[in-house]
Amino acid sequence: MKKQYDLSQLEWSLAGWIPESWRMIPDAEDLNATAYNEVAMMPAKVPGSVQKSLLDAGRIDDWNVGMNAVACEWVEHRHWMYETVIPDEWIELGMQFTLNCLGLDNAGYVFLNGKPIGEFKGAHHPHKFDLTSLMREKNNKLRIIMDTPPKWLGYTGFTSKFVEWKARFSYSWDWMVRFVPIGIWDDIYIHVSDGIEICDFVCVSDADISNSTGSLKLSGRIPQAEVDVRISLYRNDDVIRDETLTAAQFTAAGIAWTGLDVDLWWPNLEGDQNLYTVKCELVDFDGNVVDQITRRVGFRNISWQSNEGASAEADPWICVVNGRPVFMQGVNWTPIRPNFADLTADDYKKRLDVYKDMGLNIFRIWGGGILEKEVFYDLCDEMGLMVWQEFPFSSSSFENWPPEDPVAIREMRGIAETYVKRRQHHASLIMWCGGNELHKKGTREDGTPITISAGYDHPMIAMLKSVVEEFDPSRRFSPTSPTGPILDGEPKDAGLGKHWDVHGPWMPGDNLDDWKEYWAADDAYLRSEVGSPSASSVEILEKYAAKECFVEPSAEAPLWRRQFDGWWWAEYSKFKAQMGRDAKNLGEYVEWSQKRQADALRIAASACKGRFPQCGGFIVWMGQDCFPCIANTSIIDFNGDPKPAVFALKEVFRSK
Repeated sequence: MKKQYDLSQLEWSLAGWIPESWRMIPDAEDLNATAYNEVAMMPAKVPGSVQKSLLDAGRIDDWNVGMNAVACEWVEHRHWMYETVIPDEWIELGMQFTLNCLGLDNAGYVFLNGKPIGEFKGAHHPHKFDLTSLMREKNNKLRIIMDTPPKWLGYTGFTSKFVEWKARFSYSWDWMVRFVPIGIWDDIYIHVSDGIEICDFVCVSDADISNSTGSLKLSGRIPQAEVDVRISLYRNDDVIRDETLTAAQFTAAGIAWTGLDVDLWWPNLEGDQNLYTVKCELVDFDGNVVDQITRRVGFRNISWQSNEGASAEADPWICVVNGRPVFMQGVNWTPIRPNFADLTADDYKKRLDVYKDMGLNIFRIWGGGILEKEVFYDLCDEMGLMVWQEFPFSSSSFENWPPEDPVAIREMRGIAETYVKRRQHHASLIMWCGGNELHKKGTREDGTPITISAGYDHPMIAMLKSVVEEFDPSRRFSPTSPTGPILDGEPKDAGLGKHWDVHGPWMPGDNLDDWKEYWAADDAYLRSEVGSPSASSVEILEKYAAKECFVEPSAEAPLWRRQFDGWWWAEYSKFKAQMGRDAKNLGEYVEWSQKRQADALRIAASACKGRFPQCGGFIVWMGQDCFPCIANTSIIDFNGDPKPAVFALKEVFRSK
C-alpha cells in the first residue's frame, strides 16, 4: 500500500541565518526558539522562493522596480531554514517514509526532529531522503536548510568551468538582471509505503502512420511479487484496451501494445490534440488497488527528412508529423520569472494561450533555464505546442565549450536521465538537444575565423546522446543549436549549402531595406534563433523604471544597464537618425520601437516560411520577458501581454 502526502498543504515558516551559525545552537530541535537567527521567522509558501517570502513579509522591496534587484543580493549570502510539522495522522509506524523533493534550489541539508537526514546539491534533478529511522509517532518537525548558491554562473564566463547545476539565466543575461533564486521550486511530498508499489515506471507512445494506429510501451519494477498488474488505456471514461499480468511478468518484460484504435495527436493548426489516459494498478488477491500510476499520452509519429535541395551531409530539419511535413514556427522559451518557484498554472496558461492563438507550434526550451514544471508540458500536450527540450547547458561569451571533466559528466548523466524519465510520456516532446550555442573558435580554409559546434565526439555530448538512445530511443537528439559548418548565417556564405541550423541575426540594421535583402538571399535549412528588439509598454516602463527610463542609453543612466548589454536593445540612436530629433515623449519612442520589431519579424518569418520545405522552421528569440526590461527582443511583455510583433507573426504563422 502506498500513500502520498502533499507538503505544500502544510504551514511552513522561514528564517534567515548568518551562514553556518545555526550549527552553534546546542538543541538542534529548537533552533527557531532562539534569538540567533538574523532574519526572524516568517510564513513561507512551499513551493516558493525565499525572495517571495521576504517580499510578502515586507523584508525586501520589489526587485523588478528600479535598481532594487541590487539591494536584494544580500539574500544570496545567508542560509535559509524552511520548517514545518508533519501531521500526526500521516504517521503509520512500521511503514517506510520517503521525502520526495522534485526541485530544491539548490544545495543544503535536511533534518528531521533535529537530526540530520541528508544533504542535497543540484537544482535540476529530484532529491529523495529516507525518513523512516527518525520518524516518531507524534510531533515530527521537518527542516530544510538552504546553503548559499554558487557565486557566478551568468552570461559572461567559461562554459567548460560551469559545473554547478543551477539555472544560469538568473545570474544576469542580456534580458535579465542578477536575481539568484533560492528555495523549494517544485512539488514536495512524503511517500508512505509498505514496499508494495510501482517503481521506475516508463510510458512511451507512438503511432503507425501506415494504418493510423497507436502503439504503447510500458515497463516498471514491482519489488513485491504477490500482486497483479492491471494496465488500462482510456479515452475519456471508455476503456480501449486492458490487460492483467503478474508482478513478475510485468517486471521482466513490461507490455507492448500495437494496432491501437486511436485518433492521432496533431500540432496546433494541423489537427486535433487527442489525448488518452494510461492507468497502471497493483491489485492484491482481494481485488484491492494498493498502488496506481496514471499518465496522459497522445499517439503521434515524429520523423525527420532532409530539406529540399539540401547538401547530402546536412542534418535533416523538416519535421514530419504523422507523415505530414510541418513548418516549425515558434519561439525560444525562457523561464517566465527568475523566481520560477512562485509561478502558478495560470501564469503558464496566460502566455501559452497567446502563443496558441498566434499559430505557434513549437517551443525550443533554452538550455540556460530549467526543465519546466509538469504543468507546462501538460498544457503543451493540450494545445498542440511541440517541445524541443535542451539539457542545461548554454554559451558563456568568452568560451562556449561543454565541460569535459569526468565528474561533471557523471553528475550530468544523472540529471539527464531524470529529464528523460520525467517528461518522455508527453506527446508534445519531439526532440532532445545538448544545449545552447556550444561551440569553439576555429578557422576557415582561408584563415578567417569561424565557430565550430560541439559534436558527438565531445565526451559530454556523447554521454547525453547515449542517455537518449538508452531511455528514449524514438526521439531525436541534436548535439547543440546551432549546428553545421557555418553557424551565424553570413550573406557571403549563402548558396554554399553550409547554413544548416543557424542563429541570428537579432537586430536589423539602420533600415529595413537591408533587412529585406538579407532575408531574400537566405538559404538556411533552419532558423532556430532570430530576433529584433523593442521597448516594453509605457505602462511597464512607468511602473518599473519611472522617469529615469527615458534617458538616452549611457553609463550615466544605470537603468539602461540593469541587464547585461541592456542599452544595446534600445536602438534609440536609430530612432533619432530616422526622425532627425529626439522623441517627443516616451510613448512615441515605444510605438516606433514596437512597430519596427513587428515589421522586422514579419519580413524574416515570411521569407523563411515562403521557402518551406527548403527551410524547415523559424523560431523567434525570444518569447516572453521574465524581467521588465526597458527594451529587449521579447514578443510578450513582462505582464504576459502580446506586443504588436505577436499579431504580425500571427499573420505569417496562420497563413497557408
